[in-house]
Amino acid sequence: MKYPRYAIYFVPPADTALYRFGAAALGYDCFAGVDIPTFDALPVDAGAWHELTAGPRRYGFHATLKAPFGLAAERSEAELVAAFESFARDLDVFPTVDPVVRLLQRFVAIVPAGETAALRELAASCVTRFDGFRAPLTEADRRRRLAAHLTAQQIAHAERWGYPYVFDEFRFHMTLTGALAPDRQAPMLSYLRDGFSRCCGERPIPIDRLALLRQDSPDARFVVIAYAPIGPAASC
Repeated sequence: MKYPRYAIYFVPPADTALYRFGAAALGYDCFAGVDIPTFDALPVDAGAWHELTAGPRRYGFHATLKAPFGLAAERSEAELVAAFESFARDLDVFPTVDPVVRLLQRFVAIVPAGETAALRELAASCVTRFDGFRAPLTEADRRRRLAAHLTAQQIAHAERWGYPYVFDEFRFHMTLTGALAPDRQAPMLSYLRDGFSRCCGERPIPIDRLALLRQDSPDARFVVIAYAPIGPAASC
């Protein structure tokens, strides 16, 4: 795997209740690249919570639009940042999400109550527009991807686009925990659902800005290096 890696995410503005909730759940601020305190009252002890959120903490609170990729040899970070900012300006509209907190397989996440075509189109545009910046998968990457239980369509996506969960396989989600044992799934879901309701209510989430993040090494966490509102007249 080639480092640094880059990714295009939706990350809510740092001063919003949504971002404060998600960042506190993971104990990490991906804007500043620093650990932050988690919630005061936890359903498990602090050490267990830290362990249960270790996986998503590496990525920060986000929703993936273009999955992490190494930079193609002929491309530079400066070119990527410029293309990212131009892409955001060129977008005409942004989707909104009616959020709910649900269990996805074995982890808890914020997901849309109903999928929207605009959201899927935005993610697809990110995948295709920035594919020219992506280094090809290494053989180790390919073996790792194909070792997962993928469908034929997902394998085809991984081979062509470097990631299996794109286009028809895309599912918008903002992860709040790592994989949970069966006996912890219901308590964690209830705790996070209640906390989200108190903190954020049921307000729609505007997907009105994009974030470009970088991970410098396998053990490093992703950090925001560019942040752009969608549309030519938008401002942060």
